[in-house]
Amino acid sequence: MPQILLAGMMAVAALAFAPSPAQAQHVAIIVNGEPVTTFDIDQRSKLIQLTSRRNPPRQEVLDDLINDKLKVQLGKRYKLEMSDQDIESSFADMAKRMRMDSAQLSKTLSSQGVQPYTLKDRIRAESTWQQIVRGKYQASLQVSEKEIAAALESRKKDDKEIIGFEYTLQPILFVVARGSGEEVVSVKKRDAESLRVRFDGCQTGLALARSLRDVAVRDQITKTSADLAPALREILDKTAVGKLTEPEVTPQGVELFAVCNKRETRLGSAAKREVQNEMFSEQYNTNSKKLLDQLRKQAMIEYKDVPDAAPARTKSR
Repeated sequence: MPQILLAGMMAVAALAFAPSPAQAQHVAIIVNGEPVTTFDIDQRSKLIQLTSRRNPPRQEVLDDLINDKLKVQLGKRYKLEMSDQDIESSFADMAKRMRMDSAQLSKTLSSQGVQPYTLKDRIRAESTWQQIVRGKYQASLQVSEKEIAAALESRKKDDKEIIGFEYTLQPILFVVARGSGEEVVSVKKRDAESLRVRFDGCQTGLALARSLRDVAVRDQITKTSADLAPALREILDKTAVGKLTEPEVTPQGVELFAVCNKRETRLGSAAKREVQNEMFSEQYNTNSKKLLDQLRKQAMIEYKDVPDAAPARTKSR
């Protein structure tokens, strides 16, 4: 199913944040009469940097904001507006997945120069859009049992055995204080890499990790292949039992996972669910792009002195 945002988001980065009042008020784009300011652009750019750890091209940021305006505007037209309470609930759920509460996530965002409403606006647009696409293309998003069975059979013909793994994992966190600079994060990453080299089995390795300063060994968790994104499955498949995954920067610090057990299992219903989700996502993404393209063609979009942006244009609906 489409996810609002990728697992592993909100990497710690040292980002400057000092917008002037003039910057906050400057209108950069008008989308069907609604303004997008240079401050909005700055905030969205920083959010993308935090979530993807890359510097997005300016036009990508502009398109992102324009698309969100169009999504919310269409939601208003269809009476599918998300309440503030719904947005706060989704924000809290996101924080929980990151082992925080809403207040902690807000502080983390603010410490990195991103106002919490920037992420909440993103959540509002994506949540509204999911309702619209699901409602408008409900019939085409239904995946029949016959289609699922055919997809599973095709995998077997391709010699892709419907087998997965059950992983027993122990999260290890090198704690980084909020607001710490990039140098501190780099030091923690080096410490984490050092532990990877010395880690030799969960029994002795976890004891070693617990003995280190500012290191937390969290409760053991169990995940199956069907529970994990393909990229994470690939990482765990490449990590031997008794070893650590590569360090990952999170809002709380630098995290690794000890792979304490890896048990082969036939996926059965899990494989069926995975295929169903893949087929749903493919249809969803196709219909989503088609509808968004239509909205952009019909929209009145005017660029106002935005460097490196597409030429100013106005289109009648």
